Amino acid sequence: MKRIRITQTDCNFERDPFIRPFGFKGGYVHGAWQTVVGLRSQEGHLGLGLGAQSILWSDASVFAAHSEAGGHAVMFAMSEYALHLLDGMEFTSPIEVVDEILPKVHAYGKAVSGNPDLRLTFSLNALVSVDNALWQLFAQENGIDDFDEMVPEPYRPALAHKHRELACIPLMTYAIPIDEVVSEVDAGYFFLKVKIGADPDGDGDQDKMLAWDMARLEEIHKAVGGKRIPHTEDGKIPYYFDANGRYDTKDRLRRLIDRAEKIGAREQIMIIEEPFPEEYHEDVGDLGVRIAADESAHSDKDAAERIQMGYGAIALKPIAKTMSISLKMAQLAHEANVPCFCADLTVPPILVDWNKCVACRLAPLPGMKIGVVETNGHQNYSQWAALQTYHPCHGAPWMAVTDGLFHLDDDFYARSGGIFDASEHYASLIKA
Repeated sequence: MKRIRITQTDCNFERDPFIRPFGFKGGYVHGAWQTVVGLRSQEGHLGLGLGAQSILWSDASVFAAHSEAGGHAVMFAMSEYALHLLDGMEFTSPIEVVDEILPKVHAYGKAVSGNPDLRLTFSLNALVSVDNALWQLFAQENGIDDFDEMVPEPYRPALAHKHRELACIPLMTYAIPIDEVVSEVDAGYFFLKVKIGADPDGDGDQDKMLAWDMARLEEIHKAVGGKRIPHTEDGKIPYYFDANGRYDTKDRLRRLIDRAEKIGAREQIMIIEEPFPEEYHEDVGDLGVRIAADESAHSDKDAAERIQMGYGAIALKPIAKTMSISLKMAQLAHEANVPCFCADLTVPPILVDWNKCVACRLAPLPGMKIGVVETNGHQNYSQWAALQTYHPCHGAPWMAVTDGLFHLDDDFYARSGGIFDASEHYASLIKA
């Protein structure tokens, strides 16, 4: 591969509001900042990268310590700092660049946020736009226009599938009413991601949280649990519960699982994601359901530790923790025979296809006949239709969801979901 020299950089952002407050981790967010990064090489090629900032997801302590805009400003400052590190740098692989700059960006983030315990996920979220720009520049410099060719050989075994269908996973946050959940299922969506860990009275009471979660579980199971579908081995709707680290002990989580057993819902729980805080180091292999790591798996090293603790799945987020880190994690999990899936960060359509390019190549989750990918932007962005027009392949049938599925045809694979193409809209925001 060619050695590439970066000679010019620039970044910008746009604010995109949500339809309603987005509730998770006991809090609410009202929109996202889309960060745009441009990297120009000595040869004149432009790498354009997009990233969606999610402050509450990546570090709830930063969210709590700042205004919502202030938290976004901290993360954007970290993205811009990364560009100072890249100016004049030479590289042959984006992975080596991320390995080199991540510790420096993280140290800078601790300083600018005033938080010495800043979570690494916050820094990774800040680097997504930078990493995507590096991959696009890498591809242009080396004449690559195919995702499989872009992935370095050591990481290809984890991405050996090519699904023709991906189940589109919608997100049911605290504020989504049950009739909307039913409407989504009636529209064909069948793999439901449900946020648990609510703080109904805003007082941090764990007993109230558990009671709320139990009631939510029962409400959803009563409304849609009997639906039958052709895409799972048992023909039942799978549940995917995301606690975002809100549960304090295994005993409390067992009480939720026991309630699911009592109402006949436990066998439909495919995943409980990140139930405990990152610092909670207990084996989870005896809980009787598949526990997935998300925020706690910052890197392949962290993923290995979680697998040793009995975690039975890893949530990959190329759109939240960088493609570079996600490739490492996918291969490690593949070698450990632990399934992976791609989760969302409420990203715009371009990043949905970055995620789909990985999701469509992962082995199916146990019990599933097809691949899966979470995307909830259509539920949350108030200007989703406009965001779709910024996609360089706007109008392609594989961008649309039909009966709860993305249908990936030869054109999707030939164009790699459009990730190698520059968006005219976002390109207009940078000067590199």
